[in-house]
Amino acid sequence: MRSLVLATRNEHKLVELRRILADAGLTVHLLGLADFPQIGEVAETGLTFAENALLKAHAVAQGSGLPAIADDSGLCVGALNGMPGVFSARWSGKHGDDQANLDLLLAQVSDVPEGRREAHFTCAAALALPGGDERVVEGRLHGRLTFTPRGTGGFGYDPIFVPDGESRTTAEMSPAEKDAISHRGRAFRELATLLDRFPGL
Repeated sequence: MRSLVLATRNEHKLVELRRILADAGLTVHLLGLADFPQIGEVAETGLTFAENALLKAHAVAQGSGLPAIADDSGLCVGALNGMPGVFSARWSGKHGDDQANLDLLLAQVSDVPEGRREAHFTCAAALALPGGDERVVEGRLHGRLTFTPRGTGGFGYDPIFVPDGESRTTAEMSPAEKDAISHRGRAFRELATLLDRFPGL
């Protein structure tokens, strides 16, 4: 069985990618950064989601000696000129504090009326081999922001995001429903189709 490393310590992302790869019919042994304690944090110094995903994928492929997958994703809010964007995970100043990030964002758009609360999630997913070969793809999910959080599923900004054509937030959906439409699901499904054709895998 092929082994891949997902460049994250976020267990939610590992579970999500395992579901997506399984649904795509791919049998792979998916590892996370917890399996490679020698690999430190990779600085996300890129100005785009794709740049950050590739930085992480290459660093982890080199550090683990295995093919690596990394993603960078975030919420882009029209009323905030596309922010928080690549800063989504550390919007409140501390990386990974979902509640603080969500609270700050809601406060920043509190006066934005219903018809102007458009936003979209973007995910860039990158695959890198230890030898340096790479691929990167992108997925998006368009929708709008709620005024208050709803739902207990998902993570990050899910409780305040309603996809186009839906009345529920992504935090009110089942994991399978969210995977079917999510930016990360779209990006990883496209990446999954490349795995069998990727040279050296």
